[in-house]
Amino acid sequence: MAELIKSANFDEEKQAKLEMWSYALGFTPTAVVKCAIELGIADVIETNGGTTTHADLSASVGCSPPVLRRIMRYLVHRRFFKQTLTTEGQKPPIISYAQTPLSRQLLRNGMAALVLLESTPIMLAPWQRLSSRAREKDGKPFEEEHGRDLWEYTNANPVHSKLLDDGMSCIATASMAAILDQYPEAFDGITSLVDVGGGDGTTLRILVKACPWIRGVNFDLAHVISVAPPCEGVEHVAGDMFDVIPKADAAFLMSVLHDWNDEECIGILRKCKEAIPMDRGKVIIVDAVIREGEEEEEDDKYSDVRMALDMVMLAHTSGKERTLEEWKYVLNGAGFSSFTVKHIQAIPAIILAYP
Repeated sequence: MAELIKSANFDEEKQAKLEMWSYALGFTPTAVVKCAIELGIADVIETNGGTTTHADLSASVGCSPPVLRRIMRYLVHRRFFKQTLTTEGQKPPIISYAQTPLSRQLLRNGMAALVLLESTPIMLAPWQRLSSRAREKDGKPFEEEHGRDLWEYTNANPVHSKLLDDGMSCIATASMAAILDQYPEAFDGITSLVDVGGGDGTTLRILVKACPWIRGVNFDLAHVISVAPPCEGVEHVAGDMFDVIPKADAAFLMSVLHDWNDEECIGILRKCKEAIPMDRGKVIIVDAVIREGEEEEEDDKYSDVRMALDMVMLAHTSGKERTLEEWKYVLNGAGFSSFTVKHIQAIPAIILAYP
């Protein structure tokens, strides 16, 4: 028995050291995936019908074949692409690559923009100050690194503003697909909806296409609205959600409230409450709900992402991903009489709050 215990302990130690390698080199997957996006590897393979040879890929992306071979070997290992070898009569064998569901996420209509946003030096630098954020009650890593908060920085830098809008569009596309598939009832009884912090209008473009009876108001800061593309059924309105929000049957907040602290959230929610009818209005919040202890489900495939997003909030904003109790605190603080939470198979949940 003693030998078995010792052996088991040894295996645990070995596994722990192996896991620590993944943390020491944890930047590698992001860096290589960013490289693949910038080189346009998935785009070239898609253009060629979903498969291409190593030689043709090297020529198309303008890379040294031996260097690209090493990059592709890593990406194949990480299941981004499938590799085949043609050996009949070929010396050396011809290497070919094919798309996978994962590699298609590197295309323009996938999640490439979110990777490019989060891997910029601008977004990476505040992570170096995470420990100081933990030591200081009101530490602000992004502001300390760049001299202003994320929103002021974005307002003053159009290139970063475009990266942020494109990244948020990735999130909106994925979240709206899940909501409309799993909980379209969230939009029952609505003829008009204001998307608060709606960015380039991606959410409303998807919504009014699926629900053409809804009139959409895309509401965001002036520098965001000025570059939002026109869309039938959607009106773009510039303004500040801390001042006044355009009136509608419902106010919609996707990946907005997690950017702000509790008092700021309460202020935003109060403005939303003022914008909707007291008798039939509602606020639709699409954001993560952290589930802890007994609430946490073992088969929840999205819990790691929610936890990681909470760390992103620590590094980049004054906000956080909230537990159910924390959501209850801000909703009660804003004066809502009741709310419901709908968990779906996705990163966010859907919270419906009633005045």
